[in-house]
Amino acid sequence: MDMLKRKILSSFLDWKNSKNKVSLLVKGARQVGKTTSVREFGKARYKNFIEINFEKTPSARRAFDGDLDARTIIINLSAQGLGPFEAGNTLVFFDEIQSCPKARTAIKFLVEDGRFDFIESGSLLGINYKEVSSYPVGFEEQIEMFPLDFEEFVWANGVSADVVDAINAAYQALSPVSGHIHDKMMDLFRKYLIVGGMPSAVNAFLENDDLSQTIRQQNIILSNYRDDIAKYAGKEKDKAKAIFDAVPEQLNKKNKRFYLAALEKGASTRKYEQATNWLVDAGVAYHCFNISGLALPLSFSQKRNLYKLYMLDTGLLCAMSMNGIQNALLSGDIKINEGMVAENYVAAALTKKRIPLHYYDKKTRTELDFVWNDGKSLSVIEVKSGNEYRRHIALDNAIFDNPGVFKRKIVLCKGNVEAAGDVTYLPLYMAMFL
Repeated sequence: MDMLKRKILSSFLDWKNSKNKVSLLVKGARQVGKTTSVREFGKARYKNFIEINFEKTPSARRAFDGDLDARTIIINLSAQGLGPFEAGNTLVFFDEIQSCPKARTAIKFLVEDGRFDFIESGSLLGINYKEVSSYPVGFEEQIEMFPLDFEEFVWANGVSADVVDAINAAYQALSPVSGHIHDKMMDLFRKYLIVGGMPSAVNAFLENDDLSQTIRQQNIILSNYRDDIAKYAGKEKDKAKAIFDAVPEQLNKKNKRFYLAALEKGASTRKYEQATNWLVDAGVAYHCFNISGLALPLSFSQKRNLYKLYMLDTGLLCAMSMNGIQNALLSGDIKINEGMVAENYVAAALTKKRIPLHYYDKKTRTELDFVWNDGKSLSVIEVKSGNEYRRHIALDNAIFDNPGVFKRKIVLCKGNVEAAGDVTYLPLYMAMFL
């Protein structure tokens, strides 16, 4: 099994080469590839790589039971057979650090000691289920990891960086991609919707023509997520599980808004807010809030009681949908379920770019899928997964009603790059360049 090439490795290298280096905390949902990536980086870039997983080896927590000065901790870890600890040439990796809050507190003293480099990793699933007495503020740089994005998936499928560069050049110049490359990319895009970016699912897909193996891996991940909810979400676990399981059904509705009333009669945002936030904090779902106005800053008109919930990964969304939509997607029907999967893909692509998700809904005339702060202006995206992507009444209304407000008016669709009047048409796979 080949290692999947991950973009985060270049961020790790930037961190290693930084002047006033602190500890690096790699956050993200379970099974997005955090441990594998840190391990690959540590073994390639350091003479000594020491990995301590606080869930697999609970006894390692004892190293932090006494004084938290660096010398005592290193002696305690050495006594457990870990090492060698060689100053200036050792990376220590604390994995599942949420299971050892004292190790998180000790990071301050270990960084101050200065002899070794430290990376911590934790799934946001339960990262606060045990209280940390003192966070290492100022001694920790945080970075978030996501499932493979479409570009990483393309690399995994043997497409060269030159091809991706050519597509990027077409995006920058707003010129069409050559026909055969566009067809190849749309084919890979449809596969990506089904497979998603969870490393175990991608590897199963690359090794097997049988899609059932990929779906099996996705179902294992979904089971693990449900187990984590039961284990870590405390009093909110029943509500969090109900919300999690309802995401596909709610995205399947015409306006895709999340209606709590579908879970329980008379359900209120307040009652379900903590459980919803838990899933978002855990990285398994993404909030997309409604805005009531088209002006910056968007947070001023954000309505926290009106939102859509997207899954972190389209492959998991497909696996949860239970109605065998994979074959329809493979055969080119990405309009399935009113483009639910394509819209979720765009939401995940924007989230990976650190773009907060907002949608605009003006009952009578206008519903815009994504509105975002693009530099000092607003830009808008409509996701059109069917053949009639040039028909976009809501977008036309928004442009007419708000002259000069939008910097870019983008329709993401199955067609090639095209600029027509006010509107730019881009292939769905180009969301990776936004």
